[in-house]
Parts: sequence; structure tokens; C-alpha cells
Amino acid sequence: MNNNESQPRPGPRIVPRSEHNVSRANISDNALRVLYRLKKAGYGAFLVGGGVRDLLLDRRPKDFDIVTDAHPEQVRKLFRYCRLVGRRFRLAHVRFGREVIEVATFRANTTDEHKDRIHTKKGRIIRDNVYGTIDEDVWRRDFTANALYYNIADFTIWDYCSGISDIKSGVLRLIGDPVTRYKEDPVRMLRAVRLAAKLDLIIAPNAEAPILELGDLLNEVPAARLYDELIKLFHAGHAARSFDLLIRYNLFQYLLPAVNKRNQKDRSREAFKFIREGLQSTDDRVCSDRPVTPAFLFAVFLWYPVLDLAGKLVREGRSEAQAMLDASSLIISEQQNQASLPRRFWSPIKDIYLMQRRFMNRRGIRSARILCHRRFRAGYDFLLLRSKHGEVDREIADWWTDVQQLGPEAQKKAFFVKDHHRK
Repeated sequence: MNNNESQPRPGPRIVPRSEHNVSRANISDNALRVLYRLKKAGYGAFLVGGGVRDLLLDRRPKDFDIVTDAHPEQVRKLFRYCRLVGRRFRLAHVRFGREVIEVATFRANTTDEHKDRIHTKKGRIIRDNVYGTIDEDVWRRDFTANALYYNIADFTIWDYCSGISDIKSGVLRLIGDPVTRYKEDPVRMLRAVRLAAKLDLIIAPNAEAPILELGDLLNEVPAARLYDELIKLFHAGHAARSFDLLIRYNLFQYLLPAVNKRNQKDRSREAFKFIREGLQSTDDRVCSDRPVTPAFLFAVFLWYPVLDLAGKLVREGRSEAQAMLDASSLIISEQQNQASLPRRFWSPIKDIYLMQRRFMNRRGIRSARILCHRRFRAGYDFLLLRSKHGEVDREIADWWTDVQQLGPEAQKKAFFVKDHHRK
């Protein structure tokens, strides 16, 4: 992995239960079942990564990952509802209803040629199923804050690379040579941004510097995987901060190239200002436990590119509605080459866009029917965002806010009055 790989590695600092705050009471019951069954079967079993990190920070982990010396096939034999997934990294997924506990096998840390470890010419790992010990596995982890192991056998935490100290110091430090590690998996650059934003950490200088030079490696990452990372960045309550860091490190252009291209034109900062306002709104919804959807997120991201193209198509002679529909289709299709958007969200995005024109007319039965549209709430929220940004008169947004509070008869009258102060 780096030039020092052949040198002896330090052993772990083992932190006894009396010296840390990780409690089984805060660990998922299903994760505990997996840990104890592995232990009972004679295997080593550790909670690892973000789950341990978040528990140390008194946060509620989103999920609980487990690592063991049992091979995937051995794990599958222990659990009835278990399936093996992944070609790049072979993993066992143990299912308990809607909760899935991911179980990985310790991986070896070696640069030797092996049929189960494959790199591209640029150094990206495309397959890594060479199994090893915990003493090797730790050096395959990405950040010191994620290289902490909670041992179910005695409730100790094994810390090989001062991860606890880095967490307390507020530093996000990469394990190994940063350039090599980013080349092995370019998504680590996005993970650095996400963790820094989520945990309010400072990326260590030696891990920060290469990001500005290696961003184009993200072009080699499968589009579906980039989409997954994008959702993690922007649907976890720290979207605005993540966006700021992506811009700072010039990574946003590799996720949303259409937006970056749009941003080279006149009014260049307007697109980014609009996106940031939309992301702050998303953060507010996440923090108040209200639902969020990728359709709204991408509608925000792609609005300015679609708006520009639709204007061009109108000037070429198409109707406003058809121009908006055609522009949406083209921009969304182009986006599939990067962080690809599942097709089930294409139609909701187009509905959100098409409703914006309908909101401008507040008279007649067709306008009244929009209240029953299944995407009305998303379209209305988008209207509020545009109003906040100055694209729509506040009076229009306020009218649609007020009309929703009226009873059926009052709503009917509202849509048939002669004047709504239209321009």
C-alpha cells in the first residue's frame, strides 16, 4: 500500500470498558445477536467503523457494521436470513426484518499479486477479497476515526492508530499515504468531505492537499455508486456544509457536471446560491424528522441547467410547457453519465418543474385541481424556494400557502375571484 508497508506495524492500544463510554444499551439488539452468535461459534467478533466512532461521540449510529475472522461462507452458515453480496468486497448481509447487519471478514494488508486482489493501472482497487487478521485489517481502513474495534468478548476498544485521540482533537486523518489511498478508491475523497461536514472535523493537511489534484479520478467511479454517495452527502442533515466543502475542493463538478457547466456562464453564482438555499431547506427537514426525497434534491440541482435550455428551446419556437419537458428529459439523461438518478425519480422531477408554470395562474378549475396533484407538496415547496431566492413574487407564494388552509367552499371561491393582483 505504501513504502512503509513492510515495516512492523504497532499493536493496538486496548481501552478497557471502564475507560470508554460505549455501552451495549446503545447498540442495536440485532447487531448484538450477530456479535454473540459469532463469538459463540468460536470466531472473533468486533463492532467496527462509524458505529464505534458515533457511540464515542454520544451520537446515534445510523448502522452497525461487524468484522470477524469468519469467512463469508462461514457467516452464512450461522444465520438463516443471510446472503453474500459484492464482487469488489465480499460481504455477508444478515437480515432482521428491515434492518440489515453487514458482516465483513478481516482483510489482509499486502501488495503481493493475488487472484483475489485486482487493481486498475491507475491504482483503483476493483477486487479485494484476500482475507487476513485484525492486525492487518486495520490498515485497510480509510480514516483513523473509523479504525476502532469494539470487542464483544470483553467490551474493550482496540485502537491501532490513535483514532480516539484524533476524534477528541477534531481531526480527520487518513491511514497510509493519502495519494495511494485515494487512487485505490476515489470515493474516499467524498467520504472525507462527508465525515468532515457531519462531525465538524478538520481534514488533516496531508489528506486535504491531494484532493484538489485527484478529483478527476471520480470519473472512473460507477455512476450508481456516485449516486449512493451523493445521497449520503445531502440527505443526512449536513447537506449545506457538505456542499461548501465540495465546492472548496472542486469535487462538485464531478457529481453534477451540468450544474458546473451552467456555472461558467453569466449569473454564474445564482445557480450555486439557489442550490445552497435548497440544501439548507433539506437540512431543516431532516433535523425536524420530515421526509426528503431524491426527486426534490435533483430538481434543485438541475433547475438552472433546465431553465437555461428551456429558454433556448422557447426561442426556437417550442411552447413553454413542451420546452420545459424536453429540457428536463435532456438534462436528466446527461446526468446519468455521472451520479445516475434512478428512473423512478425522473417523472416526479418533471412534475415539479411543470407545476411551477401552473402556479402562476390562480383562476379556474384547472388551477384548483393542482391542489389534488400527488406531487403538489413537492412542487409547492419548490415554489417557496424560488420565492425565497427572488425568482417568484412573494405574494404568489403566500397566496398558495394561504389557500391550502381554507375549507373546500372557501377554496372554490378563491379560485374564481376576478383579480389576484396578476401582472
